[in-house]
Amino acid sequence: MALQRTQVLIVGGGMVGLALAIALAKAGRSVVVVERNEHPEKIPEQTSLRVSAINAGAQKWLTELGAWERLPNDRIAAYQGMSVWEHDSFGKIEFTAAQADLQALGTILENQVLVAALWQQAKSVGVELLAGVGISKPEYHESDVSVELDNGNVILAQLLVAADGARSQLREEVGTPVIHRDYEQQGLVATIESSEPHQGIARQVFLAGGPLALLPMANPHQSSIVWSLPSVEAAAMCALSEEEFSQQLTVASNNCIGLLKPVSERASFPLIMQYAQEWVHGRQVLVGDAAHTIHPLAGQGANLGFGDAFYLAKQLNTLGTLNGQWDNTELKRALRGYERARKAAAVRHIATMEGFHQLFTGNNPILKMGRSLGLSLVNQSNPVKDFFLRQANELA
Repeated sequence: MALQRTQVLIVGGGMVGLALAIALAKAGRSVVVVERNEHPEKIPEQTSLRVSAINAGAQKWLTELGAWERLPNDRIAAYQGMSVWEHDSFGKIEFTAAQADLQALGTILENQVLVAALWQQAKSVGVELLAGVGISKPEYHESDVSVELDNGNVILAQLLVAADGARSQLREEVGTPVIHRDYEQQGLVATIESSEPHQGIARQVFLAGGPLALLPMANPHQSSIVWSLPSVEAAAMCALSEEEFSQQLTVASNNCIGLLKPVSERASFPLIMQYAQEWVHGRQVLVGDAAHTIHPLAGQGANLGFGDAFYLAKQLNTLGTLNGQWDNTELKRALRGYERARKAAAVRHIATMEGFHQLFTGNNPILKMGRSLGLSLVNQSNPVKDFFLRQANELA
C-alpha cells in the first residue's frame, strides 16, 4: 500500500471534473483525478449517442483551458440558428447567431469526444490521471480526507471533489438529502440521417408527450435526436423496426428536414430532476450532476456543470497557502461562497425547466392555443429574443 498526498482529489473524470482539474492545475494546484471507466482519453471511431450543446460562454472557458483546440474538426458541429415550434399549431420562434452578434449559437459535441480532449489537456498540464480505478468509503478529518483506491493505495487530499455523476457514490456515502422529481419520461437518443441538410439549425418541436430535439452534427445530413417520451412510449419506440421508427420520427418532426432514418442504435435514459440540499460536507464538495440534474429540453445541463467548475476553480485559486496547506477557515468560507452562488444558479435553471415542462406538456386545446400565441409574440419581439439569447450563452 502506498500513500500519496495531493491538494485536490477529484472523483469522476467526466467533462466537469476534468475542466475543474485543468483550471486548478494551471494555477499551480496539485490535482489527482480518479475515473472508474477505462481509456477515457480515446476518441470513439463511431458517433456516440450522448451529446451536449455547449454554449458560447462554456466554449470560451474551454478555449482558455486549452481543451477546445484538441477537438477534432470533423466532430465539431457549430449551429447558427435555432427553430422551436409546437406540433400541429401555428406557434413558432426562431433565433439566429447574427441576432446575438455571434458566429454560432452553440456547438453540438459528443460527450465522449469532449471528455477525450479534456483528458488529453489535463495530462498535458500536470494533472495526475488514474483511469479504471474505483474507490472505497472515504475517511473525513478536520484538515484532509483519505480515500482508499481499489488497488489498495491511499490518497490523502486537502479537498475531495465529488464529480461522479447523478448517482454519486460520494454524495450517498455521507447521506446528503436530495430533492428528486421523476418526470416518468425517458430521453430516447439516436443518430439519424435526413434526406435534406440540417443547414446548421438546431430544431425542437413540442409534442403532447414531450419535446423532440434535432441537434445538427458535423455531417450536414446527420443529427442527434433527444426525444422526451412517456416511459411506455419510449420503450415502444425503441422496439419498432427501422422503417416504422423512421415514419414515426418524420411525422413527429413535421418533415422539417425530409425523411429521417436512424443510422445508429436507439437507447433511452430516465428523465429526472435532482437537487442536493447540501453541497459541502467538511472537505468534500459536489459539482455537476452530483449536485443537480435538470430536464434536457433546453440543453443546459452541461453548461450548468461547467459553471460549477468555473466558479469553484475561481474560489479555490484565490486562496493562499502556507507550506502548501489551505487555512481551514478560508477554505470553508470559499466553499460556502461557491455553494450559495451555484445553488442559486441551479435553482434558477430547475425552476425554468419545470416551468417549460409544465407549460408544454399535454394537449389541452386552450393551453395549446395560449402556448402558440406566446411563441408567436416572443418571435416578434427582438428585445425578448435578445434576452433569451444572452441568458442561454452565459457560462451558467
